[in-house]
Amino acid sequence: MFGFDCYSPREIAERVENVGVVKAGLPLLSTLALGVLAGGFIGLGAMFFTLVVSDPGLGFALGRVLGGVVFSLGLILVVIAGAELFTGNNLLLMACVSRRISPTTLARNLTLVYVANFIGAAGLAALVSLSGHARMNHGAVGEAAVSLAAAKCALPFSEIFFKAVLGNLLVCLAVWISMAGRTVIDKAVAIVFPVSAFVACGFEHCIANMYLVPLGILLKDGYPGASPHLASLDWSGLAHNLLPATLGNLIGGAGMVGLVYWVIYRRGACQTAESAGLP
Repeated sequence: MFGFDCYSPREIAERVENVGVVKAGLPLLSTLALGVLAGGFIGLGAMFFTLVVSDPGLGFALGRVLGGVVFSLGLILVVIAGAELFTGNNLLLMACVSRRISPTTLARNLTLVYVANFIGAAGLAALVSLSGHARMNHGAVGEAAVSLAAAKCALPFSEIFFKAVLGNLLVCLAVWISMAGRTVIDKAVAIVFPVSAFVACGFEHCIANMYLVPLGILLKDGYPGASPHLASLDWSGLAHNLLPATLGNLIGGAGMVGLVYWVIYRRGACQTAESAGLP
């Protein structure tokens, strides 16, 4: 037993790899449906975050930290309720380098989940835009949503990329340490601190942006004074953001968490299996 009845880091690595094999083997319909759910779940966290940061009375630091804490709702729902999230599924790389799934299977899973996440996140954005949610706090929520989205579309490519590396480094660490827990409370607490850090620090998450930017696009005509960057807030601006955010998330999650922990804990196990003649 390790620590307070949680799984050890070596056991986490084995569990993450085994879960990756299961995820890669899910039927097409299940993968797509769970991907849509994950996009919606992350969007719910982003919706909660926008509500909090729309209140200027909180101040910068408190608003960002509290916003990050409530944003954690999204990943808590993904992990505990069950869903397929592109950024978390970057950890399937561990099963791939252990030769338990093929590179083609890994690419297929990530592609399907990415598309499904977009449907779920953008679909939620459409629902929120129609719900009148943006009019809360005398329109401050809508103004904050448009301002956030416009700022994301106006960032330089390289800045988005490096913010995305750091963002998914923290998100995948949240997924990683949640695998140490044995109860719902364990998993929820493990998720909150890394996720709140990534959000408070303003890092980039491609799936969250699939909610935030479409919502801003849908609302911007009603808030013409929300941001000096409104000209960047359109569907081409979304593509400008998603390309570096996706690449950076892949590097931060698959490379800096999945691959590093595979080298530390699973490379030796893979070599042992090969020397024993196991498939």
